[in-house]
Amino acid sequence: QVQLVESGGGLVQPGESLRVSCAASGRSFRTSAMGWFRQAPGKQREFVAAISMESGRTKYADLVTGRFTISRDSAKNMLFLHMNSLKPEDTAVYFCVAGREYSSVIEIKVGAVVHWGQGTQVTVSS
Repeated sequence: QVQLVESGGGLVQPGESLRVSCAASGRSFRTSAMGWFRQAPGKQREFVAAISMESGRTKYADLVTGRFTISRDSAKNMLFLHMNSLKPEDTAVYFCVAGREYSSVIEIKVGAVVHWGQGTQVTVSS
């Protein structure tokens, strides 16, 4: 059974940094693309970032480019999202996602996701 388990969310002040993590299990993700989506209250889920677990190629949403960095530890099936210069509008539930085997970051960006985590809350507030 595939599981994506997020951790590391919390409450931070504007301008601060936070890292959320995702532990993936249940199958090999070596050839998959993985990523992060988020959903703010009253809004639709939106793409944040994606990475190829094999090549390390990345893709970001315009709203987070330059502030967020996605990374992975392929050997441990771990995914990370480093968030800097956080803003109140970054407040959302952040979801770890995984694509099919041999998927691409473009597929993740357009929502062609096979597995979702349960989400972790990130709140940016003073």
